[in-house]
Amino acid sequence: MPDTPAADPLAHYPRWARELARRYFTKTLNQFILHGNVRDLVPTVDDRGERAYVPLREFLAEDLFAGRDVVVFYDRSDGIHFEDAESRKDFNRALSGYDTIFGTEYAKKLPKDPARVFALLDNYFRLRLADGKRVACVVDYAETIIPMSEAASYSTEDRSALVTLQKWAHDPLLLRSDFTLALIAENLNDLSRAFIQSPYNAELEIDFPGHEEREGFVRWFLTAQRDGRGRFDRLSSVGDLTLAQNTAGLGYVQLRTILADVLENERPLTFETLSEKKKELIEAEAYGLLEFVETDYTLDMVAGHAEAKAHLRAAAEAIKAGRPDVMPMGYLVSGPVGTGKTFMVTTFAGEIGIPMVKLKNFRSQWQGVTEGNLEKILTLLRAMNPVAVMIDEADAALGDRSASGDSGVSSRVFGQIAQAMSDTRFRGKIIWFLVTARPDLMPVDLKRQGRAEEHLGLFYPSTRSDREELIKVMMRKTGVEVEMSEIPEALLDGERTYSGADMEALLTRAKFRAATHALDEPAPESAADLASGDGMAEPDVPLAPSELKASDAGPKPIDREILQAVVEDFVPPSYPLQVELQTLVAVMECTSRSMLPERFRSLDREATVRRVGELKRLVGER
Repeated sequence: MPDTPAADPLAHYPRWARELARRYFTKTLNQFILHGNVRDLVPTVDDRGERAYVPLREFLAEDLFAGRDVVVFYDRSDGIHFEDAESRKDFNRALSGYDTIFGTEYAKKLPKDPARVFALLDNYFRLRLADGKRVACVVDYAETIIPMSEAASYSTEDRSALVTLQKWAHDPLLLRSDFTLALIAENLNDLSRAFIQSPYNAELEIDFPGHEEREGFVRWFLTAQRDGRGRFDRLSSVGDLTLAQNTAGLGYVQLRTILADVLENERPLTFETLSEKKKELIEAEAYGLLEFVETDYTLDMVAGHAEAKAHLRAAAEAIKAGRPDVMPMGYLVSGPVGTGKTFMVTTFAGEIGIPMVKLKNFRSQWQGVTEGNLEKILTLLRAMNPVAVMIDEADAALGDRSASGDSGVSSRVFGQIAQAMSDTRFRGKIIWFLVTARPDLMPVDLKRQGRAEEHLGLFYPSTRSDREELIKVMMRKTGVEVEMSEIPEALLDGERTYSGADMEALLTRAKFRAATHALDEPAPESAADLASGDGMAEPDVPLAPSELKASDAGPKPIDREILQAVVEDFVPPSYPLQVELQTLVAVMECTSRSMLPERFRSLDREATVRRVGELKRLVGER
C-alpha cells in the first residue's frame, strides 16, 4: 500500500507564520520583522486540537517556537524575561559566570538598555548554541531599539544596537545553528531604514482578519461563552454573517469587545450601533488620523455638474453589480473654489453605500513619525475594503518626490501613497479621491493612468437651467422657500458668476435680513402709539392682531424685494485671476472631453496653456 502523506503540521498556522517557517528552513535567514496587526490575537489550535485565539507573544513562545530549548523575550520596559522558570534558572547560571568574567553585577539587577542587554545576550546565545541548544529571541517594540532616523542623528546607543543586530543577521555560527530572532513593530517605517533594507532579514506582515476569519471568530467566541449563542441571539438583530461583513478593518480583539459588550453588559446590537462602534474603534486604531465621512445625501443633492454626475452614477452601478475590475484606481477632482468638490465626493459614497474616510493631517514634526502614521493608515484601509478615501487639498497633503528641506519625508510620503494607489489588487475596492483646486501643483506621478485615472472637473454654473437647479438645491439646504418667479434675474441670467457657496451665502443673508426686519422698524404696541402728534392722547388700548404689522407676528417672508437688495449689496471675495487660473487648469486636467461643459470643449489648448502661464505670473507664481 502506498504511504499516506503526513498531515501538514503548519496547516493551522496563519499565513505569515507558515512563511516564517518556510524561510527559516532555507538556513539563509534567521531574522524576521513582524509588523502590521501585531497587537491582535493569533488563531491557532490548543493541546486538544480545538480552535483557540491567543496573544502574539503566547503564540510565539508556546506554538511557533515551542520546540526551542530557550525562548528569550526583551523590550525596553520589562528588560529580559522568559516564559518558563527553567529557562530563567539556566540564564541565571550563565549570568553568574558573566559577572565573574567581566566584573559586572547583573545578577543583582539586570540591565534594560539595548547596548548592555545585547552584549549579555550575545554571550549567552553563543554558549548555549555551542552546547547544541535551540534558541529563539523575541524583541518587542523594536521601534524603540532601532528607531527610524537619519544616520547622522543616531545616538551611540542606537548605533550599537543596529550594529549588533546586523552582525547577528549574517553570523556564521547563528546561521548554522538553530537560532531565530523575531522583531515586533507595528509599523515597518518606524524602524531604521538601514536595517529593514538589509537582505539578511525578512519582513512579514500580520494581516487583519478577513471576512471568513471574522465570522469564524464570532462563532467560536459565542460557543466558548456560557449560553453565549442564546444570549447573543436574544440581544442582537445582527446575525453572524452580517456582523462579519460589516466589521472589515477590525481585529479579533475589537470584535471581542463588541461581542462582550452585548453579552456582559446586555446591550442590544443593531446595525446602527454596530456601525457606530466600528467607526469609534477604527478611528481609535488609526490614532485619530482617519475620520469617517457620514452622509445621507446622494448625487441627487448635487446641483449642476451633469457630466461628472453621469460618470459617477455609472461607476456606482458598476460597483453595485460586482464589477470593481472596471473601476478606475482613483479620481482627481478639481475645479475652482466653491464648486462643491468635497460635497460631490461625499454624495458618491452615499450613492454606493460604502464607507468613506477622510485622511486628516498625518504629518508630524518628529522624524520618522509621519511615515509610520501613513503606514498605519494604509494598513487599515487595505483591511477595510471596500472603502472610498478622500484626500482634501491633495496638492498640499501628499508631498512631492522631488521635495527637499524636510530630510526626505515628503519624498517618502509620496512614495508610500503612490505605491498604495497603484496596487491593482484593490482596484474598485479602495477608491481614491484626490480633491484640489490646483491640480497643476500635484506631481504627475500621482495623476497618471494607473493611479488617479479619471480626472473630473467641476465648474461654476453658466446656463440658466444650471443656475435654477443650484438655487433649488441651496434653498433646500438653507430652508428658504421662495417661488422661482421671485428670484432676481441677476441670479439666473446675469453676467456675474455665482458659485454654490455664493448662492448659499446670499440665501443666508436674505434669511438674516428677513429675521431682523422688525428691528429696523419697531412695531406699535397700542393705539396710543399711533397718535398723529396733534396733542390728543388716545386710550392705551392694545391693537387687535389683525391690525399688527406682519413683522410683529414673526420674521418677514423672504420676497423678491429682500432678495434683490441682498444681491445688489453682495460683494463676493475678489480674486478673479485665481478663479480663472483654477478653472483653466481644471479644464486642462480633465481626461475626457465629454465630461467637460460645452463651453470648454472647444478651447484652444495652446492658447489655454499660454493664458495659464500669464495668470501664474499675474498672481505672483513662477
